[in-house]
Amino acid sequence: CYGFFHPRMPRVPLIFVEVALLDKMAGSMAPLLDESAAAADLSKANTAIFYSISNTQTGLKGVSFGDSLIKHVVETLTAEFPKLKHFATLSPIPGLRSWLAKNGDAVLAELDDKQKAALEQSAGGLTAVQLLAALDDPGSLSEKSVLRQVAMHCAARYLGRETAKGRPLDAVARFHLGNGARVERLNWAADLSTKGLKQSMGLMVNYLYDLKRLDKHRSLLAQGKIPVSSEVESLCKG
Repeated sequence: CYGFFHPRMPRVPLIFVEVALLDKMAGSMAPLLDESAAAADLSKANTAIFYSISNTQTGLKGVSFGDSLIKHVVETLTAEFPKLKHFATLSPIPGLRSWLAKNGDAVLAELDDKQKAALEQSAGGLTAVQLLAALDDPGSLSEKSVLRQVAMHCAARYLGRETAKGRPLDAVARFHLGNGARVERLNWAADLSTKGLKQSMGLMVNYLYDLKRLDKHRSLLAQGKIPVSSEVESLCKG
């Protein structure tokens, strides 16, 4: 856990981040929060996962310390653990469900006839309301489930295409993409807490900080293009 402190508030951080050191990209919150799990072998860790970034002072809302904090943490971790090669987040998608409820019908209308037929059979209809109702237990859906496939497509569209005034629509996406990250991978049933289900049907996303491409990603974003991995681009297309 790393934080920024101010001399006048030595006991309370202005912002802090929690980091897990792993040997692969994290795809779920549960293992990261399991206090009874065996300690990881840090000699094998090649990936740092930022899984919680929190501002503590409401009066500083809108003042971004996150960019500087992440840079400092990356530098500190790299010095201490030289085998670390990948720096990524495991992040919530707070605006997904509300966006899908308002805009999902238009996205579903673009599905091909085969997908529409399969979705209608699984969800009982072709509306966003019916899709969301059918996604009440995401942990039970297999990878081949049409409900899961359509939901992943919608999430990829939301994160990889949707903008407002040239900026990513999702608040968490705006923060990480603005710092030079890219949308790397969507994770199904990654947060099955009440909040996770309410916000994003349990979906979470990895944002990758590729240290050699941060400026390139910022440049793309400045042109109104959201940087995404090939995997997420494929999901966008359905």
